[in-house]
Amino acid sequence: MQDAISRRGFLGLAGGGAAGLALYDLAAWQKPAEAASGGSASPERCGRPEVPKREFRAVWVASVSNIDWPSRPGLPARRQKRELLDILDAVRSLGMNAVILQVRPAADALYPSRYAPWSSYLTGRQGRSPGYDPLAFAVEEAHRRGLELHAWFNPYRVSTGSSLRGLSPRSPAREHPGWVVRYGGRLYFDPGIPGVRRLIERSVMEVVGRYDVDAVHLDDYFYPYPVSGEGFPDGGTFRRYGGRFRSKAAWRRNNVDLLVGGLSRQIKRKKRYVKFGISPFGIWRNRSEDPRGSATSGLSSYDDLYADSRGWVRRGWLDYVVPQVYWNFGYGPAPYEVLVRWWAEQVRGRGVELYIGQAAYKIGSGGAWDDPNEMPSHVRFDRRYPGVRGDVYFSVSDVLKNPLGFRGRLARDLYRHPALIPAMRRPGGAPPHPVLLRARNTRRGVLLEWHARGRPDDALYVVYRFGGARRPGACDLRDGRNILKVVPAGRSGTRSCFDRTARPGRRYTYCVSAVDRLHHESPPGGRAVITVR
Repeated sequence: MQDAISRRGFLGLAGGGAAGLALYDLAAWQKPAEAASGGSASPERCGRPEVPKREFRAVWVASVSNIDWPSRPGLPARRQKRELLDILDAVRSLGMNAVILQVRPAADALYPSRYAPWSSYLTGRQGRSPGYDPLAFAVEEAHRRGLELHAWFNPYRVSTGSSLRGLSPRSPAREHPGWVVRYGGRLYFDPGIPGVRRLIERSVMEVVGRYDVDAVHLDDYFYPYPVSGEGFPDGGTFRRYGGRFRSKAAWRRNNVDLLVGGLSRQIKRKKRYVKFGISPFGIWRNRSEDPRGSATSGLSSYDDLYADSRGWVRRGWLDYVVPQVYWNFGYGPAPYEVLVRWWAEQVRGRGVELYIGQAAYKIGSGGAWDDPNEMPSHVRFDRRYPGVRGDVYFSVSDVLKNPLGFRGRLARDLYRHPALIPAMRRPGGAPPHPVLLRARNTRRGVLLEWHARGRPDDALYVVYRFGGARRPGACDLRDGRNILKVVPAGRSGTRSCFDRTARPGRRYTYCVSAVDRLHHESPPGGRAVITVR
């Protein structure tokens, strides 16, 4: 998100009862199951479902300046934990499936680190421990709720202030003051210094190695947004390291490329299932600057932030990209619809998932944003494009305030049915194969119980429900409306859930599949048919 601190700045520029009959017919499921894994049932044959089965639905949770969490610095650990649990519970209740948590808001950390002091946003003083490991707690609790946890890093920001003296003696900026520049009243690491790049890489890989995060996420801050009348002070660094480059701009882009490409390779070598995503500024380049650019007229990531986001997609360095398309339909300099179409074309055939960054904080702020249908229309528009696989909202606090009823629209309409996260294109391990044990009537609803063969701790389980006694076909398994629940894995092989929305007197068919860490889905493990009493 265009930095949580100045997010509005540059956007303008541009019971009992008889048990039901349980049927186990595994062999007959092998062909339909291919559809659950993206096999034989093509979208063309099935048609585009009204509700997508796979859709990334996430929020950014910003810690910088206590935008989202913790609500203020210095809270007791138990209060910080309670606030985070409330956020995770709310996110899940809205039908979302991921949170992007800012774990390195500046040259600090929300976890014990060799490379950065504790964040002042936790305790009020940089370097002071909160008495627990917030990142470990967040990962465990997100996974307990079936949510992915993406660790969000701001790579180059040192401080929102202008003095090194206010930083912890353990700050890498204090240890290497020659790596730091002052610009626009803030402190940044100079991206052209190789030691800076090594520090950021080690900081990221520390988290990848020590924590069970699902992804590493970088935001739109590479070289900082331009400050009028002030040039970024890296002339000496360019003279020392930029000799082979014809221009400072090309050298700056190469500095950022070295970081992005290096992180991509290191993450995959360390843990194949950890994804790498970036949320760049929404405009790569304007068509007036480059015929490959979009029909827009605003600040661009390529020319102003030295971030070649299109190049990263084309080189396959990213697993997903989340351009921050923070404008409304028909906005003159940067129309929403124009940019979504442009980005959908850029990811075509590249093996990179496209999610759209949404400006939830703008809802109700005036103009087109006073229309309660503006943001819901973004989601519906995105679903028309096969290349767009989901949306991310900045930020969670803005969504939970329910501006113009948007939170309610998500829960009751747009995200009423659960969705799986899009599967990564690279091969993954075989997910455990669930065996549906039984479906029975109880006073609390229909109880479904199943046993997972294999490693149950590495999976989610997808519970499907269909009306009547039937053998669902491949297209049925592609329709998100048929997903009843997505259930997190547990420590034992036996799992269960209730269907409390089943109507008395109706007959239903249930089946269960498993999903691995890369979101590849197993065949369903049989079916159970029951008449609700």
